[in-house]
Amino acid sequence: MVFRLQLASLSDEDRTLLLIVALGLVAHQVFKRHETFSISFHLSVSLLPPAFGATLLVPTVAPLNAILTSFTLYICALVSSTLAYRASPYHPLARYPGPFVYRLTKFYIARVGFGGHQYLHVKSLHDRYGDIVRIGPNELSLRDPSLLNPIYGTSGLPHGPLFVGRLLTSTNLPLVGIMDTEEHLERRKPWARAFTPAALKEYQPMVAARARQLVEALGKQAGEVDIAKWVNYFSYDAMSDMAFGGGSELLRDGDVNNVWHILDHSFPAATFTSQVPWLGPYLGRVPSIAAAQAQLMAYCHKLTLSRIERGSDHKDIFHYLSEEDRPSNPQPPLSRLIDDGVLAIVAGADTTSSALTSILYCLLTHPDACQKLQAEIDQFYPPGEDPSDVKRHLDMHYLTAVINEGMRVWPPVPSGVQRLVPHNSGGVTFGSTFLPAGTAVSLHTYSIFHDPRNFSPRPSDFWPERWLLAAGRISRADAGLAADAPFAHNDAAFTPFSHGPMNCVGKNLAMQEMRVVLCGVLQKYELRPREGWDPRSYKDGYRDFFVTTRPPVPVLLRTRR
Repeated sequence: MVFRLQLASLSDEDRTLLLIVALGLVAHQVFKRHETFSISFHLSVSLLPPAFGATLLVPTVAPLNAILTSFTLYICALVSSTLAYRASPYHPLARYPGPFVYRLTKFYIARVGFGGHQYLHVKSLHDRYGDIVRIGPNELSLRDPSLLNPIYGTSGLPHGPLFVGRLLTSTNLPLVGIMDTEEHLERRKPWARAFTPAALKEYQPMVAARARQLVEALGKQAGEVDIAKWVNYFSYDAMSDMAFGGGSELLRDGDVNNVWHILDHSFPAATFTSQVPWLGPYLGRVPSIAAAQAQLMAYCHKLTLSRIERGSDHKDIFHYLSEEDRPSNPQPPLSRLIDDGVLAIVAGADTTSSALTSILYCLLTHPDACQKLQAEIDQFYPPGEDPSDVKRHLDMHYLTAVINEGMRVWPPVPSGVQRLVPHNSGGVTFGSTFLPAGTAVSLHTYSIFHDPRNFSPRPSDFWPERWLLAAGRISRADAGLAADAPFAHNDAAFTPFSHGPMNCVGKNLAMQEMRVVLCGVLQKYELRPREGWDPRSYKDGYRDFFVTTRPPVPVLLRTRR
């Protein structure tokens, strides 16, 4: 009654101002319940209510002042209500620890991501706060490997909205960005056919030819060689061969089309927007911001059209993605084939080159391990034998240990893959961990791989023997470990290619490429670092942009005798 009397005593202008504030509070509830990437929806909720308020103010306030007052009051009410709710103990994620500012906005961690050090930053948060850290208003980072299967497994969670921001669009998303589980399973089918054991045999000659070309190209270089650059060239040429049947000759001509420049320069901005995905569709309409991505899309468009026009006399990845293996099926639209081509290049070439570069860096800085690997290569592939023949690779246990350890210390996707608790699910509970509906979550790969509970001793050091010791192939004494020294090795925590039905479909191909290249290069060459090179520069220059960029790794090559 008192409130009604007080309201009745207010002027028409004051009542209108209260209405505008109320509309701002209602808008917060609308955005909270209807998270969408529709620009028209955003603009309608953001502009129409304050515009209506301004029309009510016009009879008593000058038009310009009415507009400024209404919009300012509306936005302040909307923002204040949003921030107060996110910081309050009533928010569903209030119980989880993390920096206070991360409760309010994702823009801070987006700024960290833009600099490429997110993987180290989030690890420091886990070291401080524990296995569950709130890194956004509605996002958690997890360090508990027991949650890998519940979250990423067959009955796990769908993809989160990260790729909407990363690709600056909510439509025509590639496989890794599809958030609908059923659609993802359907779209994955041709990819799965493209990476069966039978299909991989079709690609073996392409990988072998490019590996031999890499070895020959390295031999033609005089003096210092940036091994990282040449590994990039190999990965891109090999993936272009396998994805499009050719079209790239970086090993022969160098990067005349600035492919790696385009890739590397598109990553920082894409990482920033991936943390604030609703911003992606807006920035995708700004030519200067979307330029790098547009260049990459144009390049893949050219490769796709070229592949369609010339066809192929062998089965490449495009053969399966375009349904050429199933002529009765309609060919997918060109836009999807282009998106799949971008995925093959970025997810295929870049992650493989990242892993290979890091492994070679580790061998360069651990000459004892390099000598052991070369001894194994000499055993299985004596001089004169072709190291690209894959028949013996699986018997090379130290080679596998080196590859696994390189990817453990330097995971190609350090921050993991985002998942989302569906908005209509009511939340999910995994053990003692409750994840409310609408929560984005990811298992932080770098933190899990460097957690001493999973891998010790020396969790942050390159030590391939840990894999042989865990498999029972060597003794503690052979591994240099005392009989009573603690040893932890959690194979279930090691997921460099993610986990479950949405994992990296090309993991077996990536392993094949790494084995062929390492055997080929190390069979022929001795590698040593350039004099005066500081190995710490690799960690300083290693950047996490979902996939990674790496600094130069200068080496001196000498043909082995």
